[in-house]
Order: sequence, then structure tokens, then C-alpha cells
Amino acid sequence: METKLYKEIWKAVQFHPLFEGLDERTALSLVEECEAFSYGKRDMMLQADTPRQGLLLILQGIAEVFVKNAAGQEEVLEVIQKGEIVGFSSLAEFLGFAKSEKTQANVEVRAVDDVRALLIPFSVLAKRWDDHDVHDYLLTQVSIRLKDVYGSLAEQVERARGIGEGKTILARVQDMMSESIASVSPDTSIKDTARKMSEQKTSSVLVLEQQELKGIITERDIVGRVVAQGLSFDEPARHVMTENPVTISRFAYYYDAFSEMLLKGIKHLPVVDHGQVSGIVTLTDLLRKKNDSVMRTIKKIEGANEASLPEVKAAIYEITETLLRDSVPALALLDIVTKLYDRLIARAVELSVAVLGEPPVPFAFYLMGSAGRGEQFMLTDQDHFLVYGETKEHAYFEKLGTEITNRLEAAGYARCKGLMMSSEEQWRGTVLQWQDRVRKWMLQSTNENILLAQNFFSYRFAAGSEPLNKEFEAKIAELLDRSKIFLYRMVQAEKEQEIPTLDEPIRALFRLGRKSLDMKKEVLFPFHHSLQILSLYYGGIPGTPLEKIAVLKEKGVFMEGFTDDLKEAISHVLDLYIRQRWTNKEGSTILSFTTMSTRQKDELILSLRTLRELQGMVYARFSV
Repeated sequence: METKLYKEIWKAVQFHPLFEGLDERTALSLVEECEAFSYGKRDMMLQADTPRQGLLLILQGIAEVFVKNAAGQEEVLEVIQKGEIVGFSSLAEFLGFAKSEKTQANVEVRAVDDVRALLIPFSVLAKRWDDHDVHDYLLTQVSIRLKDVYGSLAEQVERARGIGEGKTILARVQDMMSESIASVSPDTSIKDTARKMSEQKTSSVLVLEQQELKGIITERDIVGRVVAQGLSFDEPARHVMTENPVTISRFAYYYDAFSEMLLKGIKHLPVVDHGQVSGIVTLTDLLRKKNDSVMRTIKKIEGANEASLPEVKAAIYEITETLLRDSVPALALLDIVTKLYDRLIARAVELSVAVLGEPPVPFAFYLMGSAGRGEQFMLTDQDHFLVYGETKEHAYFEKLGTEITNRLEAAGYARCKGLMMSSEEQWRGTVLQWQDRVRKWMLQSTNENILLAQNFFSYRFAAGSEPLNKEFEAKIAELLDRSKIFLYRMVQAEKEQEIPTLDEPIRALFRLGRKSLDMKKEVLFPFHHSLQILSLYYGGIPGTPLEKIAVLKEKGVFMEGFTDDLKEAISHVLDLYIRQRWTNKEGSTILSFTTMSTRQKDELILSLRTLRELQGMVYARFSV
């Protein structure tokens, strides 16, 4: 290397722990023993059978360490970024440990984008070995990386059986994205944008300004926002693009991309890392490459009739089983499964309307309970209600409620023992009737009415007229403005069921500590009720718990740190709850501590503390 290059490298590494504290002359002499390398995108940096000559320090770019699993597929173990080192596994030989007689296959390293790296030979490491700071740095890095690799291995290696085709659902987005993207500037005309889509045979273009993603335009946008609205094709792309589109990282998992598309109702995800667009992944890419079982299930749902509805449950259960087997996190699992159940609900409503004919006025169908919260991973009992516009033809909606209930029962949903279904008169009605009903619960806040209200306010719009849904939600919000006393009564009732704490060492010392926990009654219900009360207090925020948490954060009720803690806590609790119920044939919600590892117990203790903090916020808000 030339002297100028030596100095450039020294400036890049002078604050790195391996070189920090050295005078320039000593540092330069060490750098001269090193070797600089440049790699292009996707270039192999280290092969499995390549002898390791030292440590490889990443100066610029991102690299990935991977192995091939039993099915011959590449599984990424870790991602190495600027300032990090590759090659810790070769330290054993440097420290004098003899090579194993058994041949060991090394991991492989590949550049994700353009990479500059510095090979630090063992001769340099030997000269720095007496420095305690170097010892501490290497020990810390080895420990961290070992932990990360074990976690990654636990998720991926040997997971060759996924959904449908024997491929893991834990594949990365980069394995299926397209790096060839069509792009235009915000000022490009719609005509030229459409021409580019046609020429490149793509269904979407990204709108970039100085390489920064500003928006996306799809074929649907051209039809819906230009042709249907009569907009001139000479208008700039910025007038029809979807601004700030949902994006995903190339290192995200398959299920992340799939659940994002199902949850947000989109078919195109730009792939963005560190502000740079590196590709795009589409729903077609996901369904073509993997998860044929999900695709078949979606088609089965949308083509279902009364005779084939029962088959859908088994198909969704098969997907749920695979997601659980592949250790997909609880919140991601629920995203995917909820969207499939939502399609099933919509299909049952569609079939019911087809039998009865067009309704006399618009209607909206709502889910309650676990389905309303987006947490129904097993088909339990039905919880739903029906809202419709002002009409004298109530008989139609009586029949519609009955038809929907019957079809859901055929699909595997048991009838609600408490009769909270749209087939029952008290769970259907016009907007005004619903206003009167909810007002009555608020004025006469008996324990029974509070229970009815708690179930009702877990609602989520599932099918029907969106304008009517907005009208209905606005009317309910009006009632909540004058319902502080009712909310106070709900808080008083909640005070009777405080989330327990498990960190009681003195009780445990005398063997008085509890040995089990009812995850549903003692943890999930109090959590949902607390979140519900805050949501009602701040205007009646509808949707799933995560959606409510997001809105409460936007309103400044939750700070960012607490929001993250709350999401992590409920994710851990739901993971335990889902696995407990799924593996228990009777669907028990009782979690026995004897079946848990020490780590799981510690995580549960921390999660319960966070959920109790949420309860405390509610009590403080109402001075209970």
C-alpha cells in the first residue's frame, strides 16, 4: 500500500479499540502489515473452505455471515456493519488451541453492498495482545456475537420445513426482492410514468428525489386517481403518488413482509435501509417464492360456499401450527392469522347477503372480544353485532344477523353462550338504536352493563359500509364526551382485578408463592380493560391493542420508552398464552410455572411490571 493510503486507513481506524491510543508512527507500522480489500455488491468475502489469516474489519458497507442448512438453502446468521469484525471463530487457533481432527466447515461471508475491509493479520493482533483494552474489547465482542448467533441459529438453522413447500418462513426479504426497480422523479409526467411502467413491464414505480424515496405509484393509482378522476396525463407524478409508502428492510423476515401486506392491504413494499432504496418486494413475489399454503388458503376462503366453509378452519390451523413451529413472534403470528380470519368473516357476510339480496340500507358488521382485538388464533365462540341505517325494514337485518351467525357456526365458530351475536335483537339495530343502548349502559352502570360495555368497546369494523362505520363511531364518540362517571365506574370495577406481581422473594422463601397464573383472567383481561378505558377517555379509539397504543402515543399519553416496553410486554405475554392454549388440548389458560425456564419467568416478571404500570396510569387518571 502507498503511504497516502496507509494514512487514510489509519484515520479510518485510529479510534477503533484495536488501534486506539497508539501514536501515529506505531499505528502506521501496524497498518502497513494489514491488507485493504474492496468488494462489490454480492461479492464473496470469505469462502467456507478459505483458511483464515486474521480478523476482517469492515471499514464501509454491510456484510452478511451465512451458512447453508440441511435443505441446501442459505441462512443468514448475522449482519456485520461498519466498525465490526468478521473472523472471531479463528481466534482459537491464534490462541494456540490445536485444530480439530474432524473437518469443520466455516461460515461464509458476502458483501451486501459495496464494502471496504481491512484484513488484520494475527501478527498485528499478537503485537496488541498485551493491551488490556484490546482484551476487553475482543471478549465483549465475542460474547455479544455468540449470543446473537445462537439466537439466530435457534430461529433458522435446520428449519427446512415451512408452509407448503418445505421452505422456511424465516427467509429474509433480500432473498425474494427484486433489485431492478423502475423509478421516476416527482416532476415526471403521469404519461411518462405510465410509459415507463409499460416498457419495464412492472406494476409499480418508485418516486425518487435525489435517491430519496418520496412515494410510489401503482397501476391501481393510474386507474383510480387518473383515469377515473379524469386527471390530465400531463400532471406531475407527485399528484398521484402515495406519499411516504410503507417500507421494509432487506434483513426483515418473510413473515414481516407478508404480514405488512396483509395488515396494510398493499401489494408493493419498497426495500429501504439507511435511507437508501435497494429493491422492491411484491405480494406476487412472496406468494410465488414461498407460502403456497397461505395462497391456497386465501383462494379457498374467497371461493368458499356453505359446504366448503368448514374446510377453511383446518387450513388456517395448519398455517398457525407452522408459524408456531417456526417460532414466529406472537404479534407477527396474530397479524397473519387475523387477516385470514377477517377474510373468512367477510366471506360469510358476503354469502349471507347473496342469499337475502341487496340490503335496503347500508350496514356495518363488527367483531368483539378476542376477534375484535385481533387475537383470535383459535376459533372460539362468536362475538359480533350489526349496525344499519334508518329503515322500516328491520326484518331484513334480523334475517341477515341469523344468516351470518349460521355461516360462522358452519365455519367452526361456536355460538356465544352469552348470546352476544347479531342474530339476537339486542345486538343489532340502527345507529340511533345503538346510541340509546350504549347510553343506557352508561347511565345504569350496573356490573352487568359494565360487562356488556367492556365487550362492546372491544369492537372492530369487519365488513360493510365504511361511511356508515364512520358515522357510527362519531355518534359513539359523542356519548363518550359525557361519560366520565361511567368510565370512573369501569375503573372501580377494574380495581377488583389487579395484575399480580411475581417477584415476592419472602413469600417464595416460605413456599407461599403462587405456582400458576391464569393468563386470560389475571393478565390479559386487566390489560385490555385498562387500555380500553384510556382509549375511551381520549375519544373512543377503535381497533386492535397495538393500534390503540399507537394513537395514545401520538396523543402524548404514552412516552416512546413506555410504548416500546408495553409492546414488548404484551408480545411476551401473548407468546406464552398462545403456546399454552395451542399445546393444551382443553385450551386451558392456566400457565404452570413448573413448565417455564428461568429466563421465561424473568421475562414474565418484567412484563407484568409493565402491565401493572399501565393499570397504575389508569388509577391515577381517575384518582382511584
